[in-house]
Amino acid sequence: MAPFSVWAVSIVLITELLVVTGILAAIAFDHVTCLTGELKVVVLCIFFGGLGGVTYCMRGVYLNACARNRWDISWLPWYFLRPIVSLILGGISYLFVTSGLLLFGATQDQTGSQLGIFAFSYIAGLNVDRFLAKVEDVGSTMWGVEPSRQSKPNTNATTPLQQKD
Repeated sequence: MAPFSVWAVSIVLITELLVVTGILAAIAFDHVTCLTGELKVVVLCIFFGGLGGVTYCMRGVYLNACARNRWDISWLPWYFLRPIVSLILGGISYLFVTSGLLLFGATQDQTGSQLGIFAFSYIAGLNVDRFLAKVEDVGSTMWGVEPSRQSKPNTNATTPLQQKD
């Protein structure tokens, strides 16, 4: 039987998934009337980023608890903090796309453009490490900002999905 921590993390992540998808649905079906225009798009980006983060963490649970049988409670803070970081990066991704710092193919269709931003926000939340590396790359190119120590390659670092054998 799986340790209690696996079940606790799973319950928290399923709850987060239900909350995030519920909020996305409420906003998409215009049940949240205080959000209009760009504010609505920003909030949707935030929650799409959160959806990506929850998805990644749920995958980490089943890989490490079931497929690899290498559950480690030292990663518990990661499972709880990663979705929050993903929410933040979902919002930040909106800033990078709309400011033109990250460009997609040009389109005249506003709906298609918003869907691309939402997809990008999901990917930013799903793959936090690579998104942050890209942000630092843009900062380095545009303003000469050096990458942080966290972004520099470290062959010993792992995540719950990349634990070393």
